[in-house]
Amino acid sequence: MAKMKVMEQEIGIVKIDDRDYISITDIAKTKEDGSRAADIIKNWLRNRSTLEFIGTWELLHNPGFKVVEFDHFRISAGLHSFVLSPGKWIERTHAVGIMVRAGRYGGTYAHKDIAFEFASAISPVFKLYLIKEFQRLKETERQQLGWDIKRNLTKINYHIHTDAIKHNLIPKTLTPQQINFVYASEADVLNTALFGKTAREWRDENPGKNGNIRDDASVHQLVCLANLEVLNAHFIEEKMPQSERIAMLNRIAIRQMKIFIEHDRLPEIRKPQ
Repeated sequence: MAKMKVMEQEIGIVKIDDRDYISITDIAKTKEDGSRAADIIKNWLRNRSTLEFIGTWELLHNPGFKVVEFDHFRISAGLHSFVLSPGKWIERTHAVGIMVRAGRYGGTYAHKDIAFEFASAISPVFKLYLIKEFQRLKETERQQLGWDIKRNLTKINYHIHTDAIKHNLIPKTLTPQQINFVYASEADVLNTALFGKTAREWRDENPGKNGNIRDDASVHQLVCLANLEVLNAHFIEEKMPQSERIAMLNRIAIRQMKIFIEHDRLPEIRKPQ
């Protein structure tokens, strides 16, 4: 469940099977108070042009859509006696473009295509602001996803790194405490090569921050770190001494960061707050 604010009105959004559904109940509240929102939606649904639109949407996106029932509603549209609720539309046609939710965030939700069409009936101006805010929200989600992918990339490479440590640097006779020290020591090889400090030194310098030195890294640094992890694993397998590895990794880190920054080869993605 997410919320976006459009012209001072909070609009709910839910994601179902990779589809975004926007609360048309919340949209209707911009025209009347909350008690009238359901009536506004029913009046919109009974319109012939509305039925043509949502019926065509279902034909394009819903293999289980009941066309016969749709035709029955379409024929009846425009008659004074014709009344159609979201629940009745869903039940009779097996529609998936509109859904009704109960509970705290209850109301009628519609796929974004349908919600934008409903917003046109409420106010063309409101529709434009709704689309703009929805696009801003999706861009924020995309940026956060990009950050998560790059953060997870370093975690995957970290397993490659620790596996090389396990098989090449840890004798059988070490105690669990000694093994943990070796892992931490090798992690700080990378931290020092890239950030110029160990994890403990970073914590001492940033007592008020949550997370660790890598959580505070930029996207450029995370990509560089992922590269260093793979390279260090290779250097370990080649039996290169730690003192030589850290010097080599530091030179590589400096070169890569200069390339990233000077040529801006990675899109700038802000970390989620």
